[in-house]
Amino acid sequence: MGQDHDNGYKDIFSHPEIVRDLLVGFVTGNWTDEVDLTTLERVNASFVLGPQARHGDMVWKARLKKNGLELYILLEFQSRPDRWIALRMLVYVGMLKQTLIKNGALSRPYRLPPVLPIVLYNGARRWDAAADLSQLIEPVPQWLDRWQPRQRYYLIDERALAVDGSGDRGNLVAALFQMERARTPEDLRRVVYRLKV
Repeated sequence: MGQDHDNGYKDIFSHPEIVRDLLVGFVTGNWTDEVDLTTLERVNASFVLGPQARHGDMVWKARLKKNGLELYILLEFQSRPDRWIALRMLVYVGMLKQTLIKNGALSRPYRLPPVLPIVLYNGARRWDAAADLSQLIEPVPQWLDRWQPRQRYYLIDERALAVDGSGDRGNLVAALFQMERARTPEDLRRVVYRLKV
């Protein structure tokens, strides 16, 4: 996303209610039944390991209901397709886990927490980046395949969503997406009205 827009999204998604609406409204499946979204907590998205430093857009964590396991949610905001995003997500996930080890922040000794990497895309062009790191690696013989890294990310492509306001009442992220698509003042008024109802 452009720098101003990226900073705007960082401000918007710095609130747990907004992140909850994003997850509940736009990550498919009933996995949210297993995550206690009242435990959402923002985590530092800067990863400094020795001379290397990386800054992800946003990291949150929440607890699973059954066993209290921590789930980390890595959000990356994009306004244009990035061919290498799957590799970048692998680096961010790896650096997040290394930072947790370095800081003694593992909730269970000698066990790394699961991470849900999400790319939130709002650009005009069609998203065409590989969804899995394996799509970026040269084809290898079967015997070598098992040693190649794997990393997928969950894509939320605003452009491809059918966000028209029906069924999204009260979801602030749906309202945000609708406002971004609004072309007339009347479109904006309809979004605001649906939020008030």
